[in-house]
Amino acid sequence: MMDILKEAALGSFNSVYSIAIIIIPIMIVMQLMKDYQVLDKATGPFSFLSKIFNTSQESVLPFLVGIIFGLSYGAGVIIQSAKEGNLSKRDLFLITVFLITCHAVFEDTLLFVAVGANGWLLLGVRTLAAFLLTYILSKRIKIEDVSKLEAEDGQELCHNHKQIF
Repeated sequence: MMDILKEAALGSFNSVYSIAIIIIPIMIVMQLMKDYQVLDKATGPFSFLSKIFNTSQESVLPFLVGIIFGLSYGAGVIIQSAKEGNLSKRDLFLITVFLITCHAVFEDTLLFVAVGANGWLLLGVRTLAAFLLTYILSKRIKIEDVSKLEAEDGQELCHNHKQIF
């Protein structure tokens, strides 16, 4: 039994360490790039994403990071942007919908190509599905709807809080 617990603890530590040695340098580099306004220049050519989905300009960076690095690594950028208050709930929702459908395009595509899939077809279908789904939702979801949901969530939280105490 102790061997199993020791192996589980060691495996968990190694997994967290592996993620940390990738995520921490990426976050440091991204912060430096942000401080020196390199990110503004790098995301500029992709500003069409914010126009298509009617989101804020600050949503472009989480879109790109999630597309390139995937959800696990892109989540750090998304969480950081949300904590800084740069993204609305609507922006966060649309980024999430897009990235659920189409994330880590390089990594996933190459993985499936290695087992025999047609990479161009896979990449095209995933990207098209992500764009269509996010575009449709971006036209259907209005800022007022999100505000209404936020107000309902807040009231529900207060109601639940009173029930607990």
